[in-house]
Amino acid sequence: MIIVMTRAATRKEVENVERRLKQLGFDAHPIQGVERIVIGAVGGKKISFPTGLETLPGVERVVPIMAPYKLVSRESRGSDSIIAVGGVSIGGPQLAIMAGPCAVESREQLLTVARQVKAAGAQILRGGAFKPRTSPYSFRGLEKEGLEILAEAREETGLLIVTEVLNPNEVELVAQYADIIQVGARNMQNFALLREVGQSGKPVLLKRGLAATVEEWLMAAEYILLEKNYQVILCERGIRTFESATRNTLDISAIPMLKQLTHLPVVADPCHSSGNWRLAMPLSMAAIAAGADGLLIEVHPKPAEALCDGPQSLTPASFRELMEGVRRVAAAVGRVLPSCPENHPLVGRR
Repeated sequence: MIIVMTRAATRKEVENVERRLKQLGFDAHPIQGVERIVIGAVGGKKISFPTGLETLPGVERVVPIMAPYKLVSRESRGSDSIIAVGGVSIGGPQLAIMAGPCAVESREQLLTVARQVKAAGAQILRGGAFKPRTSPYSFRGLEKEGLEILAEAREETGLLIVTEVLNPNEVELVAQYADIIQVGARNMQNFALLREVGQSGKPVLLKRGLAATVEEWLMAAEYILLEKNYQVILCERGIRTFESATRNTLDISAIPMLKQLTHLPVVADPCHSSGNWRLAMPLSMAAIAAGADGLLIEVHPKPAEALCDGPQSLTPASFRELMEGVRRVAAAVGRVLPSCPENHPLVGRR
């Protein structure tokens, strides 16, 4: 359930409600809204209504939440959550663009692509230092060296960093370098990892599992919010279906559905879903039209030589073309795409 406080509620009145909830056996999660505070009450026990909380000073109303996910539910927060990271907002009117290679392969490779995606208007650099691979013989990342290269790219370009963590024991290390910690599709229900990234206090990009339902995905997000980390970004990256023409199936319908069910921002990954760089632009445009708050795009300076997921990676030139296509759709649906840096030496080059 959630307890909606009046606009004039004092800090003391909020603390009094939190104290009473703990007496009733609930964890209290105060959430500061635009106009007022709401308090999420989470616990395993059932409670009858009316609760008695309605009579406490500063309480406007008590609302039961019927969804199995409580803090993630749109009922727990009237407005959309906006995740602010280093001057970039994810979830507001401006779209957030995350771009870069699937894996950090070398200093030269990453710095080259970082400069190019920056020039095209990306605000966040993606790149894997730790890579989960189906085959143990595939390239699995540079690990700490990869994190150090990512940090160097951030220092030079000003781009924020999003990178994946695989192991609960490595969360502290990754958090030292990353601005946003990614939990990949294969780890969506790694509950120990979800709790650890929640405790890190860093924003978390949570990818949908390979065959996860929307409810399972939102329940995974709930694990992170339960650690009082409300900075979660959902990433639709395609699910497994019977279709074999694409690598996975991008579930466009999940995007507007999530907008109804949760207040968390949603981004789309058209590259992992399709496995084909040629489909990245139309899928990106469709995702933005459906309400996505941003995109996660794979860009590599030489896709044919990539050590990981080359067929789904765009060249920097293709990425610039994608950005122009997305810009047109964004304008049509009332969203704003980041502008290219003025007077950047790479702007306009083909």
